[in-house]
Amino acid sequence: MSQLEFYTGLSALWIAVAWVPYIIDRIMVRGLMGALDNPGPGLAPQSAWALRAKAAHKVAVEAFAAFAPLAILAMMRIPDDTYPGLLALTFFVGIFAHYVIYTLGITVLRTLSFALAALSTLGLGLRVLGWI
Repeated sequence: MSQLEFYTGLSALWIAVAWVPYIIDRIMVRGLMGALDNPGPGLAPQSAWALRAKAAHKVAVEAFAAFAPLAILAMMRIPDDTYPGLLALTFFVGIFAHYVIYTLGITVLRTLSFALAALSTLGLGLRVLGWI
């Protein structure tokens, strides 16, 4: 397994389980039946950290939607190139750090960690197109 495949898969796995903390908070705040109920104005609001985690998860899903097809193209078109693997590593580090930092409510680092992931996607796209 290449570094590109590993970190793309790890990113997908992380995004697939990143919803768990805010659902646990929902159960703790509203109880099990309240967490299973349809959203409505009468339900207790979630913790501030859980709302930030949910927002960070949404950002990760959206960022991965751009990264994943480029990673697949790189796997097919330039399988022996090591640069996409490095970009997959930095994407994973950026998106994982973004989730943690956003959940903790640290503003400036949140933006910088997201920028790392976004620039990794940009670099991967430029590499796939042969422009760098």
